[in-house]
Amino acid sequence: MGVKFKDLSFDYGGRPVLEKISCQLTAGRIHAVLGVNGAGKSTLIKLLAGFLKPVGGSIFLDDNNLNELSLNQIAKRIAYVPQQQQLSDLTVSDYLLLGRKPHQRWLNGSADEAIVFAILEKLHLNHLALRPLHKLSGGELQKTALARALVQEPEILLLDEPTSSLDLKNQHEVMEIIVRETTTRNLTTIITLHDVNLALRFAKSFLLMKERKILAFGGLEVMTQKHLSELYEIKVQLHNLEKSVLVTPE
Repeated sequence: MGVKFKDLSFDYGGRPVLEKISCQLTAGRIHAVLGVNGAGKSTLIKLLAGFLKPVGGSIFLDDNNLNELSLNQIAKRIAYVPQQQQLSDLTVSDYLLLGRKPHQRWLNGSADEAIVFAILEKLHLNHLALRPLHKLSGGELQKTALARALVQEPEILLLDEPTSSLDLKNQHEVMEIIVRETTTRNLTTIITLHDVNLALRFAKSFLLMKERKILAFGGLEVMTQKHLSELYEIKVQLHNLEKSVLVTPE
């Protein structure tokens, strides 16, 4: 399932945040949304998740207008992982079972529990199944939030700064999970990131946002010195490495 938005606009109390932006995002790849603070990245993610309503324009999931879908229909198609996770006394397994709610008629069934424990095993989180959320480390909590999104069995995965508070090891582990699941499940994954080098290492598609508009959209060809210097308002250099490109200040 792909995502398309056309002439999408949004404002907070009359203050424009997005102005008539249009783009089409395809399945099976990670689309990294990049830009400085206040560029509208998180707002775009919340609009695509259905948490915010645009003041203009439309969002389509394939041929379905997001505005015409019920909350349950949206929850079956879209999983959203916010920047900050809420801590509680819920155990990890109970927290993941909540992700099965869009697919349930009444109570949890054995099939739901099987899906939850299969995801825990796949993400190597079995040992955390009975641990309360408030006793998890930052890396464990972020992986658990990602696991909950995956048990929804979505077609679209929306991630808002999923690595912002993680150390280097956990950043790469989380991103490797996202890449693997995006490929194997043919997900349309849309992820906001501040770390341009992390985006270059793991994403295949890039949406550059600046001053309420889309500066550029495409593959590696849009990640140029000109575009990135304009995007971050600082001169940068690009270094071609064996497996990736590294961006540094000039």
